[in-house]
Amino acid sequence: MPKSANQKLKLLRLYQILLQQSDEEHPISIARLIDELARWDICAERKSIYADLEALVELGVDVQSRKGRSAGWFIGQRDFELAELKLLVDAVQSSRFITHRKSDALIRKLEKLASAHQARQLQRQVYVDRRVKAMNESIYYIVDTLHSAIAQNRAIIFRYFDYDVTKQRVFRHEGKRYEVSPLGLIWNNENYYLVAYNAENDQLRHYRVDKLADLEITEAERQGQPQRFDVADYAKKHFGMYSGAEVTMTLRFENRMANIVIDRFGQDVMLIPDGPDHFTLTLPLVMSPQFFGWLFGLGDGVRLMGPAPAVEAYKEQLKAVTKLY
Repeated sequence: MPKSANQKLKLLRLYQILLQQSDEEHPISIARLIDELARWDICAERKSIYADLEALVELGVDVQSRKGRSAGWFIGQRDFELAELKLLVDAVQSSRFITHRKSDALIRKLEKLASAHQARQLQRQVYVDRRVKAMNESIYYIVDTLHSAIAQNRAIIFRYFDYDVTKQRVFRHEGKRYEVSPLGLIWNNENYYLVAYNAENDQLRHYRVDKLADLEITEAERQGQPQRFDVADYAKKHFGMYSGAEVTMTLRFENRMANIVIDRFGQDVMLIPDGPDHFTLTLPLVMSPQFFGWLFGLGDGVRLMGPAPAVEAYKEQLKAVTKLY
């Protein structure tokens, strides 16, 4: 049988066919594999197909066979299980910081990690009440650039913007470039935030990643002792990524609220019994309106014990909220 110019691609095409068209519930017969190869102008005989399948197994591909009524060959174990892909698709679909277009593009790529039959199960919409998606299409590349700057120990420059009522960008500081030392990225309240050291005012600042523009890595090294920065520890202290004075606070909770505390601060926090029905928690927190709002939302089950400035500030917040009703 004469060989076509595509014959040298036979093993690769066979792997591609199995990967795209087969799974445990949809095995492919030898006859169909021969027909599929013929679509690529590749000639094959049953004996050579069996040899090629054995070669794929030797290469580490999990090629399996099934006998009986639904006899055939299929790819068994893949890099991602179907359940894992469903979880990733759900996360992408419901993620606020990924734009609609980028969400669709990323889901299409995830579908390619499954067979065509399994991919249909990934084409689903996750409902999130009044989900708002980001508008900045370049956020993928911004996040990648920020990670690169941190890995290279380099400062960055960028412009920072807001949206006006016409949905147009309005740059802060009249478009002046910010120059900061990136320390880490934090996922908070469904948004990515950059935590960076600003040498101009000797402060740590937060920047919404989807509002960065014209981002560039400079040749200057990062400042502000970035090697000592702990992203996880920093994130625990902040509510809503708003800045404020950091103080060591003591809170008193009813025992029924232990789950709420652990969900917010993690399992490593020390809960000290305070009588039969309460416990106390002491930890460093940033005193901000968002923190006080969190306390207010917990109702009578929690009490701020100290320090005194934080207690007084909380009382003022309570007065302000009370006036709204």
